Amino acid sequence: MPNHPYFRATLMAALAVFSATGLSACGPMGPGKLRNDQLEYSRALGDTQKHEMLLNIVRLRYADPPTFLDTTQVIAGYSVSKSISGGFYAYPATAVGNYLFGTGSMSLGESPTFTYQPVTGQQYAENVVRPISPTVIMPLSLGGLPIDTLLRLTAQSIDGLSNVRGLGAGPSGGGSVRFYLLLHDLRQLQIQGAMTIRITSEAPPSPDSKKNGGKSDSNGSGGSSTGTERSYLVLTSTSDSNLLAIQAEVRRLLHLDPGAEEAEIVYGPYPKHPGQIAILTRSMLAMLTQLAYEVEVPEDDIKSGRTPPTIGQVGIENRPEVVIHSSREEPDSRYAAVSYNNTWFWISDRDFQSKLAFTMVQVLAALAATNHTAGAVVTIPAG
Repeated sequence: MPNHPYFRATLMAALAVFSATGLSACGPMGPGKLRNDQLEYSRALGDTQKHEMLLNIVRLRYADPPTFLDTTQVIAGYSVSKSISGGFYAYPATAVGNYLFGTGSMSLGESPTFTYQPVTGQQYAENVVRPISPTVIMPLSLGGLPIDTLLRLTAQSIDGLSNVRGLGAGPSGGGSVRFYLLLHDLRQLQIQGAMTIRITSEAPPSPDSKKNGGKSDSNGSGGSSTGTERSYLVLTSTSDSNLLAIQAEVRRLLHLDPGAEEAEIVYGPYPKHPGQIAILTRSMLAMLTQLAYEVEVPEDDIKSGRTPPTIGQVGIENRPEVVIHSSREEPDSRYAAVSYNNTWFWISDRDFQSKLAFTMVQVLAALAATNHTAGAVVTIPAG
């Protein structure tokens, strides 16, 4: 009877079941899940932060308070269960089909756990309300980020040249045309390599250093002699006459000496000492509020008084830093989109300038964060 065709077919089928069930337990599933899950959870966290930032800008446009929720921990848990059963009846048996039989099963389950923490209290004051230091902001230009976009986002004023726009700033949106002329010149110098930012931990001598025997005055230009990190705007040497003319115009707008090669960047509305550049920087709240004033909104919302008119641009500027569209229908090609009060607000995926500026806002938000607890932790068991 072992040579019976049905016996042989049944034997082959049962062996296939046992082999498939057994082989599934030969290797760990962790490495494969880690490769996929690390990328997927990272992508999901990034998209969530992007949509949260856009929603907060829109909420501010309608005078709703922004809300920030940190994802502190992600735990991806998996469970695997397997079972096999089989049997063999020796000849003779009552039926040919009872000679050999087998069954097998395996199930995989996932139960992720997410931990969120609202940003409130002292953490909210430090991350959202407190202005970001120029020493934190300016080094971003060293990585190739456009310095004009960076300063349009973060600077309230530079040496008294105002970038204040929005409610109460007048029908034109306020702001100083010379501010944008300065940013345009700085960008041209950055592109041609005729300007850079220097970072140092050395404390510069104060005006009274000679009186103190060469020691720095701890109340000098915005810092102490303990080695606080400082940033300097450096106008590098060039033989190009056009670049030399732009450098001369930058010195004039910043009230620097005609031969100055560098100037320390300090926080404040005006410099305390000659040879300094004072930048009054914004907080994340002020930055998002400024972007909110430029959001495109339905005309009916303006007429009904739900939100004020969109502010205009100043001088040589012809578009907002981040162009945010609105419509009643869900957009197709979007970099980020959120729904608010039955209206869709989105950034176009074909608008690289807006995407870059929005990315810079997210980077600045990460730099402004001063939470001393552990950041987002993704735990993926590799068992």
